[in-house]
Amino acid sequence: MIQSRTHNCNELRLEHVGQKVTIVGWFENIRKVSKNLGFLILRDFYGTTQVVIETEEMMAIIDSVNKETTLSIAGEVRERSSKNAELPTGEVEVVPESIEILGKCIYNALPFEINQSKDADETTRLKYRYLDLRNPEVKSKIVLRSRIVAELRQKMNSLGFMEITTPILTCSSPEGARDYLVPARNHPGKFYALPQAPQQFKQILMASGFDRYFQIAPCFRDEDARADRSPGEFYQLDMEMAFASQEDVFAVIEEVLPPVFEKYGVYTNASKAPFVRIPFLEAMDKYGSDKPDLRIDLVLQDATEVMADCGFGPFEGNVVKAIVVDEFTATRKVIDKICADVEVATAQKAYWFKLDENGELVGGISKFLQERKDAVIAALGLKPGDFVGLTAGKLLTAQKTAGVLRKLLGAASEKHMKQNAYEFCWIVDFPMYEIGEESGELEFCHNPFSMPQGGMDALMNQEPLSILAYQYDLVCNGVELSSGAVRNHDPEIMIKAFELVGLGEDDVKAKFPAMYNAFCYGAPPHAGIAPGVDRMIMLITGEESIREVIPFPMNKNAMDIMMGAPGTVEQKQLDELHIQIVSEE
Repeated sequence: MIQSRTHNCNELRLEHVGQKVTIVGWFENIRKVSKNLGFLILRDFYGTTQVVIETEEMMAIIDSVNKETTLSIAGEVRERSSKNAELPTGEVEVVPESIEILGKCIYNALPFEINQSKDADETTRLKYRYLDLRNPEVKSKIVLRSRIVAELRQKMNSLGFMEITTPILTCSSPEGARDYLVPARNHPGKFYALPQAPQQFKQILMASGFDRYFQIAPCFRDEDARADRSPGEFYQLDMEMAFASQEDVFAVIEEVLPPVFEKYGVYTNASKAPFVRIPFLEAMDKYGSDKPDLRIDLVLQDATEVMADCGFGPFEGNVVKAIVVDEFTATRKVIDKICADVEVATAQKAYWFKLDENGELVGGISKFLQERKDAVIAALGLKPGDFVGLTAGKLLTAQKTAGVLRKLLGAASEKHMKQNAYEFCWIVDFPMYEIGEESGELEFCHNPFSMPQGGMDALMNQEPLSILAYQYDLVCNGVELSSGAVRNHDPEIMIKAFELVGLGEDDVKAKFPAMYNAFCYGAPPHAGIAPGVDRMIMLITGEESIREVIPFPMNKNAMDIMMGAPGTVEQKQLDELHIQIVSEE
């Protein structure tokens, strides 16, 4: 029988001295002084309390169990003679009159010390996640996640949004990633799909007459893991607004997110409304990324003309991008490390030189530039002491490589990177179409359900690659939190948009029958967005890995080591689902 507690392990204070109490929790540790004197630490969800063992009888009970056993301890509170000012309960202790064993830990040795679990390797932490979560530092991130999600819900409700849950079992649709498929037992040969996002459902809700929808939506994508992306499943603050424009969506996000980041974040400042708006092409040209970290004040310059025919092979026939950093005092070792990190991240090389205090070009590739020194200085606006980082390649390659170099140079220079801040921005005006790297054919660039800027006229009369869309990304400190768009709610415009990528009216009706038909009954203009909850909390807590803010994360190979998923199933289950496993030769 589990004893009811009178107090938790973080409650007792001097005003409780003399009271009879019952506390419960995990046996964290004991410092034994003699066979009848020891100082035991009891830990529960809320904190710790010191328990003083003063009799051989009580010590015998403790000696009979291992650490992490759960106990119920009843006794009297007294003032500690040696106080611990670092603990909320550090002025008192409990002298037990009875100790009841509630749940034994049968293992003498733990896979890691609970309070040092973050020092263990990731595989061990994930296998014993229930022990890892007992570490107050690890647990605090999950507690904070709960509070943040609750506050997001409260803010959305206060703005008139209605929380509606959408189906988990649905149909497969082209969302840009691989689906998780679920065989339908009663429909041999057919499959459900877990939703990559509630995209179609929330748009159908708008056509159904709901004005403002949101949910903390689970999404499922068969993608590889990254530091900022969990494989398998993730959660997003999914929202949609009827009769709304891009600016309406921006206004909601700019009201909801900054206060949450400022209240709970490791940084105390967050961008105020309105966030900076940066067109996609400008972001690539100026920052080398469509998710720029605006804490860094460095920008890209075009150096193609001044570097042409300088005799340095990698520049010949290529676009050259430059980043000028003033007062950059990094050592040669640091510079070499930055260049090496760029190559690891992009498979492209970065180059450099300096203008020294005597006005001479030195270091890196400077020997190729001596004959055009004055032109280089004038073109890049150099001053003595300036460092110049360079990248080269086709336009997009040079830009993206420079974007990585910019982030590394900014992080290595305190002067050029704002500290203690969350810098938000909107990336807007994405191209509607692009040429696919693998297919070589015209493809949707971002979201096939987006409204093209200019509507039907743009689709009929503009060159497809010049058409912009009402699509936007929300970026914070160089991390993409979300993509969103003004939706294409007009069936005629939708058909034409898909025609340009080779899909006819029959294809659209077949792939999106419910949404297409719903729009044929009169749909309102609508727009939405869905910031990733996991990424938000990763930024708010300052964690570098998204797995630190997920209660039960998968590993990099999309495996749940603790539960043993994915796993095998019995042949009977396969037979019921009409599935045969074919081994690869």
